[in-house]
Amino acid sequence: MSASKKKSSRQPASANSKARLSVINTVTFRLQYPNRIGMFAQIVQTFGKEGCELGVVDIVSSDFKEIVRDISIRVRDESHLRQVTEKIRRIRQVKIIRVSDRIFEMHQGGKISIQNKMPLNSREALSMAYTPGVARVCEAIAATPSKVFDYTIKQNAVAVISDGSAVLGLGNIGPEAAMPVMEGKAMLFKQFAGIDAYPICLSTQNTGEIVDTISRMTVGFGGINLEDISAPRCFEIERRLQEILPIPVFHDDQHGTAVVVLAAVVNSLRLMKRTISSLRVVIAGAGAAGVAITRILKNAGVVDIVVCDRKGALHQGRLPNLDASKEWLVRQTNPRNVKGSLENALAGANLFVGVSGPNILGPSGLRRMADKPLVFAMANPTPEIMPEVAAKKAFIVATGRSDYPNQINNVLAFPGIFRGAFQARARVITEGMKLAAAYAIANCVPPNELKPGCIIPSVFNEQVVQKVAAAVAKEAVKAGVCRPAGKN
Repeated sequence: MSASKKKSSRQPASANSKARLSVINTVTFRLQYPNRIGMFAQIVQTFGKEGCELGVVDIVSSDFKEIVRDISIRVRDESHLRQVTEKIRRIRQVKIIRVSDRIFEMHQGGKISIQNKMPLNSREALSMAYTPGVARVCEAIAATPSKVFDYTIKQNAVAVISDGSAVLGLGNIGPEAAMPVMEGKAMLFKQFAGIDAYPICLSTQNTGEIVDTISRMTVGFGGINLEDISAPRCFEIERRLQEILPIPVFHDDQHGTAVVVLAAVVNSLRLMKRTISSLRVVIAGAGAAGVAITRILKNAGVVDIVVCDRKGALHQGRLPNLDASKEWLVRQTNPRNVKGSLENALAGANLFVGVSGPNILGPSGLRRMADKPLVFAMANPTPEIMPEVAAKKAFIVATGRSDYPNQINNVLAFPGIFRGAFQARARVITEGMKLAAAYAIANCVPPNELKPGCIIPSVFNEQVVQKVAAAVAKEAVKAGVCRPAGKN
């Protein structure tokens, strides 16, 4: 093979490798080497030749003879890391002291802690916060139970609860393995809405036991955020808890995702100058998120929705051999009774919403869509179609990932929804409150900033929680679902 051919054959791989680098694959090399000119440059050049992206560089120690540095880089995956490590190991006089994964470092010992709101630095403070002073508050609550909202953390506390049955895209990995996700969710509640949230993972996947356990532990919580519970059990668990509990119950995998999807759709339509009722929508994934997205899009005015599961389009001919949630989807969607594969369903579609699994949408399916389609490929960590591929035809591409534009991230929804529900003392979170949240999120992108690469606001936009909370609280009052002061 000629040198020119070798060069041309390597270029696409290099470009693709660069595109796949992500902060989630950041590692830190601690290297020891002679303290002389040229050594550091040789190390950096090696990282560069292997397609890595250089990050933070710190000197750990240094003297006239040797130097120890921490060098952070981004790699594509574990295989790439092994390849890079081997190349660094081959540099003469360079010793690898350790290679550490920054994600594991962040999770070491857990990511959250409980802090006191006031110092206990005197006998006086101790006697008021605890015994004997606390007894007076206990008696007041015993006489009027609704005062628990005024004098305990209940007014601002959410339980983030999972059974570990449907964690991210990892599946049924169990309650222990779900804990890091629940801790992360608790961090988001605190960071973005100032809400105290507690990660709770249950060692049962029995629907009745989950409902019974949660119903008995809500004394100290003002709201319940269900997380990563598999369908169709999640629908029954949420429904039963909503029926028996006087506080908001919100399954974020369903409704948080749906709210942000609708916000993205609203702003996409503003750019396209078309109405929501004119859309043809195909949803890949008939689980919790797929059902909730279908519901909110229908409530917002979408008429033509086709939902696909692993066997293809859900249509009348598949009845009655479906579970209750899929039966509902059949009766509420697919007005043209489309049959066949996902690719077949995509013919003429304006919007693809993926809440299923990796790489299920190929270029041929994309080509069957209408002109200037919208592609929301939200499977994590690998989407239904990679954004680079989708962008060849799509007008707008959105994903569930933070390393691409237009991240459809639930954190835009649930902090403000709960904050608004708490402000209004809402007993439930209604469909109207979810719609209000979606439009509030969409309106956080100013008209002069709205473009195909920016259809939803940044998760760090401080206006989002404020506007969502205000819209949700207003809708709660309008719907008459608020708990009067002094009432449980």
